[in-house]
Amino acid sequence: MTHSASLNPPGDGAVESRRARDLGLAALLGLVLLASMGLSLTLGSFPTPFGEVLHALATPQDSDIAFIVRELRLPRIVLAVLVGAALAVAGAILQGIVRNPLASPDVIGITSGAALAAVAFLALFGTGLSIHWLPVSALLGALLSTLLVFLLAWQRGITPSRLVLVGIGLSAAMGAVTTLLIVISDDAAAMVAYVWLTGSLYAAQWQDVLGMLPWLLAAIPLCLTQARHMDAMALGDHVAQGLGVNVLRSRLVLMACSVALAGAAVAFAGGLSFVGLIAPHIAARLVGRGFARLMPAAALIGALIVLYADLLGRVAFLPKDLPAGIFVSGVGAPFFVYLLYRTRVVTRG
Repeated sequence: MTHSASLNPPGDGAVESRRARDLGLAALLGLVLLASMGLSLTLGSFPTPFGEVLHALATPQDSDIAFIVRELRLPRIVLAVLVGAALAVAGAILQGIVRNPLASPDVIGITSGAALAAVAFLALFGTGLSIHWLPVSALLGALLSTLLVFLLAWQRGITPSRLVLVGIGLSAAMGAVTTLLIVISDDAAAMVAYVWLTGSLYAAQWQDVLGMLPWLLAAIPLCLTQARHMDAMALGDHVAQGLGVNVLRSRLVLMACSVALAGAAVAFAGGLSFVGLIAPHIAARLVGRGFARLMPAAALIGALIVLYADLLGRVAFLPKDLPAGIFVSGVGAPFFVYLLYRTRVVTRG
């Protein structure tokens, strides 16, 4: 009985060690995110000591500082976290479904569809309808564009390569129509559309947070139920089918989750590009490609990316408040070029 440890299956220690490492890393990323949110609450055009921030959050009193912290900064920060997490998870899903490291909501056409619908809303209705209908319009655009991509890509089923090619083509076409709508719009609508397309969390309110939150609460648990299927599909459709996975059904469920997350994020924060591309790659370097481990790490990293992009937009060029999308694109575009180069090198090798 002195050798009872040998009764454990081989590799159990390594699995437990990996699980503990992943949990520790997730906890560390969570702490960094909380600390970053606290830092962001103190910074802005009116710098606020951290003690006063805590007092404003804990004490239900009306004051200038309490209004700045609770009604101006906090909803904007929370929305940045939710949007970043949603885009990152949507990107991780698409990269797993398509089995392409360059896949993201921008490539498949989700972002372009949402952008076209939102700009069409601004161009056609302007201030005639409440601006609160803009997120609804963007969500419908994301859904319709994805359905169109699936219909055009369908040929006795859907293959990842055909999905990407159709998505790229349709995204380019919708981008052209979006540009045309901006050109023919009046100046006020064109300016709002331009800022929205860049990706901005300016003037975020608690109703935006409450509008965004249910999409994450519904989609992320559903994604986790498909984690094993996602890992099986990463080995190829034939292998996944041999393992008992209904590939088409799983792909449709995961695609619906990706559309819901990306569409909601774009609806409430505008056209934030590259978050869904960058965050899954960073997460994969940290925790590997297992989807159940990758998704929480990608969500936390995406939240940090958007949070710091918005923070830079708020404080780096005071008194101007620049869109967060400018800073995300400034990092994302070179990263995309790097991925193209690395993919080319791997293909040649």
